[in-house]
Amino acid sequence: MAVIDPLGGIRTFIAAARAGSFTAAAAELDVSKSAVGKSIARLEERLRIKLFHRTTRRLALTVDGEAYYATCAAALGEIQAMEDTLAARSGVPGGRLRIDLPMFYGRRVVLPVLLRMSQRYPQVQLTVTFSDDLIDPVKEGVDLLIRFGPLPDASALVARSLGRQQLVTCAAPGYLAASGTPATVPDLMRHQCIVGYRRGQPLGWSFYDAGGKVTRCAPPPTHQFDDGEAILGAALAGCGLCQLPRSLLEANLADGSLVAVLGDVSAYMEVNLLWPRTRHVLPKVRWLVDELVCLREKGELDCPSAPATA
Repeated sequence: MAVIDPLGGIRTFIAAARAGSFTAAAAELDVSKSAVGKSIARLEERLRIKLFHRTTRRLALTVDGEAYYATCAAALGEIQAMEDTLAARSGVPGGRLRIDLPMFYGRRVVLPVLLRMSQRYPQVQLTVTFSDDLIDPVKEGVDLLIRFGPLPDASALVARSLGRQQLVTCAAPGYLAASGTPATVPDLMRHQCIVGYRRGQPLGWSFYDAGGKVTRCAPPPTHQFDDGEAILGAALAGCGLCQLPRSLLEANLADGSLVAVLGDVSAYMEVNLLWPRTRHVLPKVRWLVDELVCLREKGELDCPSAPATA
C-alpha cells in the first residue's frame, strides 16, 4: 500500500492558497508547477471536495477550500511553532521569520535591526514584506507586524507598544519662502499639500485641538502618493507641505532641508508590534520583540514625549 504524506499536500495547498497561483507556489516550494498541480489534485481526490476555482487568469478558493485553509493554516502554524521551539531549546533564534512592516518606516527604522539580527543569528532566514494596510497575520502566514495608529479590535493578536511618533508637518524652505508659513491648521487650506493615498482616497492629517484631543483634517490633496518616501521626496523638491513621523524626518530637519510648522499642535501616533496569539512564542519572535522594545527604551525608535495636554 502506498504511503501518503498528507502534510506534504497540505503545505502545497497552503502555499498555493497564499500565493494565488500554482506557479508562485512552485517557486516558493522549489518544485515544478506540475508537481504542485498533481499534489493539489491528490489532496482533492482524498478529501472528495474541490479546493480551488481555476481559470486561465485566476486561482481562488472554493467555500470548502476557504474552510479547509483556515483550519490547515492554524494547525500547520502550531506544528511549525512546536518544531521551532523543540529545535531551539537553547533559545537561539532560528528558522524563517516572516515580518510585515510599514513601507517607509519599515525600510528606514526596522530593516537595519533585522539585518543585524540576520548577521548575529545566521540560522534566521528573513521574509520581509512592506505594506501599510492591516493584514490578518494568521491568514498571510506572518509572524510579526508593525503598524501605526489605534490597535485593532482583535483578540487573536498580541500587541506590544513601540511608543509614539510625533507627526511633523513640514516643507522645504524654498516653498515656505514663496508661499508663506501656515500659522494655524485652517491656513493649510491655502497651501499645496502632499498627502498619503490609500484605497482610492487621500488621507487626512492629525493635529491636537484646543482641548488637547487629536482631530483629523483634510488638507488640499494637491499631490497624492501611496508611499512615504515619495511624499518626502516631493516635499524636498518644494512641491508643498507634508506630514510624516518624526523618525523619518530627523536628518532633513537637522540639516535644514525641511522646516517644521504648526509644532504647537503636532499630534502623536501610536506604534505597535502585533503577532498572533499562540501558546508558544518562538525564540526568533521573542528576540526581535525584545530588541525593538530595548531600542525604544533607549530612545532610538521614539521621539520626545507628547505635550501634557495630549
